[in-house]
Amino acid sequence: MSTIAEAQAPRSHARIAFLLMLGMAAVVGTALGFQYIGGYLPCKLCYEQRIPYYIGVPVMAVAVLSSLLHWPAWMTRLLLLVGGLLMAWGLYMGVYHAGVEWGWWPGPTDCGVAVDLPPASGGSGGVLDEIDKIVPPSCDKAALRILGLSFAGWNVLASLVLGTAAFLGAARKD
Repeated sequence: MSTIAEAQAPRSHARIAFLLMLGMAAVVGTALGFQYIGGYLPCKLCYEQRIPYYIGVPVMAVAVLSSLLHWPAWMTRLLLLVGGLLMAWGLYMGVYHAGVEWGWWPGPTDCGVAVDLPPASGGSGGVLDEIDKIVPPSCDKAALRILGLSFAGWNVLASLVLGTAAFLGAARKD
């Protein structure tokens, strides 16, 4: 392998990992934006779909460092593989949630269930008293559909694209 090819291989892995890190951060950032700016309260499955991204962003940051600091190529490729597996988990969660929304299969029984809690002693009508009145949305109702896809459906597409890129990057030889 020539010196130029050796120098380009780590940069290509770094570029792939950096783009994956940005993509994962953009997806979870968009979800957080819809929640905190748009006012869309997530259901239990929505929260669970974010976990692969919360783990994936730092893993891809380490993959970028691994590549740029010229750690062994197998380590960078392993981190990219982990990123791909995380996105496969996200893909599974997105398909499961979208299927629940479309009524293809039942969702978790504890999703969107209102629980009657005993009144807090000495309640003064403050924030702590109000917190018991918030009922999370049901997992089987899409909060919003954009171009026919719910948030879960868009997560399926994002996870598929990011996971494919991560697996291709992991398979790329140095």
